[in-house]
Amino acid sequence: MTKYIDAQRDRYGVEPICRVLQFASATYYAATKRPASSRSIRDDAIKVAIRRVWEEHRRVYGADKVW
Repeated sequence: MTKYIDAQRDRYGVEPICRVLQFASATYYAATKRPASSRSIRDDAIKVAIRRVWEEHRRVYGADKVW
């Protein structure tokens, strides 16, 4: 949710976006100040590896193709 708000904040502002999405702006600000979790850091690394394999296999999805 924070990535979407970050992408649109210059155009609409944080509070109006949060109001429409029924998402507390205080929660948004708290989430942006929180450091990335070890899980999200690991997931980002895995996404890069999966993307590389996907590109190498002509962008075809499937467990046997990616793993």
